[in-house]
Amino acid sequence: MKILLKKLFGFSLLFYITISFSQSSIKGKVINENGVAIVATKIINPQNIIIHTSNADGFFTLDKEGIYTFQKKGYQSKTFELTTNRFYTIQLLNDAQELDEIIVSANHIPQKLKKAVAAISLISSKDIVRSNNTDFAPILNRTPGVFMQNGALNTNRITIRGIGARNLFGTSKIRAYFKDIPLTNGSGETILEDFELATIGNFEIIKGAASSTYGAGLGGVIHLNPKNGSFNEFSLQPEFSVGSFGLFKSILSANYGTEKSSFKAVYSDTYSDGFRENNQYDRKTFTINTNHFLAEKDELSFLISYVDLKAFIPSSINEETYRNNPQSAAFTWGEARGFEDSQKGIFGVSWKHLYNDNIKQVTSVFTSFRDNYEPRPFNILEENTLAFGIRSRLLGNHNFLNKPFKWTLGAEVFNDIYKSKTFANLYQNFPDETGSVQGDNLSDFKENRRYYNVFAEANYDFTANTTLSIGLNFNQTSYVLKDRFAISETNPDQSGNFSFQHIVSPKFGLSHLFSENISAFTSVSHGFSPISLEETLLPDGQINTNLEPETGWNFEIGTRAHFFNNRLFFNASIYRLNIENLLVSRRTAADQFIGINAGKTQHDGLEMELLYKCVENEKVAVDIVTNYTLNNFVFKEFIDDENDFSGNDLTGVPSSIFNFGIDFNFSGGCYGNINYQYVGSMPITDANSLYSDAYRLTNLKVGYLFQFLKDIKVNVFFGVNNLFDEVYASQILINASSFGGNAPRYFYPGNPINYFTGINFNYLF
Repeated sequence: MKILLKKLFGFSLLFYITISFSQSSIKGKVINENGVAIVATKIINPQNIIIHTSNADGFFTLDKEGIYTFQKKGYQSKTFELTTNRFYTIQLLNDAQELDEIIVSANHIPQKLKKAVAAISLISSKDIVRSNNTDFAPILNRTPGVFMQNGALNTNRITIRGIGARNLFGTSKIRAYFKDIPLTNGSGETILEDFELATIGNFEIIKGAASSTYGAGLGGVIHLNPKNGSFNEFSLQPEFSVGSFGLFKSILSANYGTEKSSFKAVYSDTYSDGFRENNQYDRKTFTINTNHFLAEKDELSFLISYVDLKAFIPSSINEETYRNNPQSAAFTWGEARGFEDSQKGIFGVSWKHLYNDNIKQVTSVFTSFRDNYEPRPFNILEENTLAFGIRSRLLGNHNFLNKPFKWTLGAEVFNDIYKSKTFANLYQNFPDETGSVQGDNLSDFKENRRYYNVFAEANYDFTANTTLSIGLNFNQTSYVLKDRFAISETNPDQSGNFSFQHIVSPKFGLSHLFSENISAFTSVSHGFSPISLEETLLPDGQINTNLEPETGWNFEIGTRAHFFNNRLFFNASIYRLNIENLLVSRRTAADQFIGINAGKTQHDGLEMELLYKCVENEKVAVDIVTNYTLNNFVFKEFIDDENDFSGNDLTGVPSSIFNFGIDFNFSGGCYGNINYQYVGSMPITDANSLYSDAYRLTNLKVGYLFQFLKDIKVNVFFGVNNLFDEVYASQILINASSFGGNAPRYFYPGNPINYFTGINFNYLF
């Protein structure tokens, strides 16, 4: 009897296991390069039959194991062998040939680009590798409406539609994010150029004050999406390149991916002697980006980035030196051997949770630091910044009156603690010393800078072809300054508090599809730019509480279209951006500035872009990319002391920019591109008494990609920048003053003709 019972129990267990496995299934999720779910992905079996599609959150369930192809218009198809009782993450790469199917997520509500109500430019991974791998400027400057001046690899200024042009040093009034982590500090300043390009998968740039979800910056938002690791893949990718002016760069990328997790680590080492004197650049970076699908409803990702930089500063030079000896550093900067030595890092963790089919949550917690030591001719600056914050939002997908209604509601809280000290630079007193010599302490400040944003945005498709977008941002910014230096008559106590009034910034937009090929959009939006605490300080040490932040309204209308079976893509927009409470930095000493509200500016512009696949067959592909930016930016009202500059052109912005490029790829592995850029003249002074010269740049890159052995791909490339050796000013310092009888130093000379070459290996285990 016992034997019979044992046999019956064994048979029952075997039957149960058999039934269980026969009823088991395969589950997974389909995402794009940025981790956004891909809806309605076709899942095709070997008989070329569509057996399933992914749902609104990218999830799918299959009944039995086998070989399946995942196919979605706008993405490169992939085939996988799937087995039961496992969860798979299927990552599809964007297909650059399907321009009308591009999904943008810069406003946190993923949607097709052709239905967006703002002017959004995309810089893909293909666009990033079109140039060399060390300089942001050639990449950003091919984007209509965006202009990056670069005096050196570590000296840059980015403007969007003219916003930020009046900032004397660095980038301001433009917000930037790396994933969900703010790159803009508590004073509104942004540094992008320190990051390694090999860690960036793509850029999404919102132009104008059109983003209610990112703090309603005046100029717009630059959103960097990190290069995510690939799932189900283990690979190593070393790269080495050399170039003119002592350039040497090495990159090592490692990828490890399972069905549910991906890990991407990138180390880079970049060194250059630079074209000019006192121009050496030495930077090391390390970045880790991981993504984990804990369950069907929970995702977790980590981002760690560390940068160690030492870069010498040649600074700007006067016109005579610029014309006759452009490789020279400014005399005092060369004598002091001025440089910046900085270490900075960011860490963030993001959690995505799906409550149900209609609501999900995305929460990011982040922290960052920056330590910098900068000897300058007039003093030595030592500064430390520690920042931390949280950004959380809900995203909903519902029907309202039987029409699609998508919304996001969230908040961001940010706080940074900034400490700065200055010391006397005694290099002139010690001629036998090489470079700067630190002297007595001159100042010691501690700033606590904080802000919070509460934001909401909604898209409502009240017809199949028409979308209404409404957004609102509520911001409050405040500073607390503590002067920790010994107080005397010559050094008054500058401690104090400064808080802005609460600022409400609305946004309204409308897009309409006239056909599957043609769409149009219009928007009205409000933005503002905070004042840095330094700009509020008066010469007597008091805080100027009468200053107002710059605010503006952006009015825009645009169109997007594709023709000839998606071989031609065109977009254009015209806009007017009116800025009030124009903030002007007035120099009061060689190294001292104060801020004043001096009037209004009016920014009228036209942006056009055309991409055309003129040849596309099995042997060769040739693409043409061209765009044009027309800037008509003027001081509507501008009275600075006794000077009335009303009606003059806005300083620091080119009148127009034209780009033309040709990309070609051959089936044998050869590829290349050539890019031409025209940059119009720029006013250097508010009085418009001096303009920079217009210039033309031509860059070329060619390469050969081939398979070596079974698992190694090799990419060899060679490039030339400034092919025709144009003499030009790559950055200008507006309204530069002269001191001690010396001529004003307006000009940063651009690099003459220069070369780079390198090799890249991709080893797939």
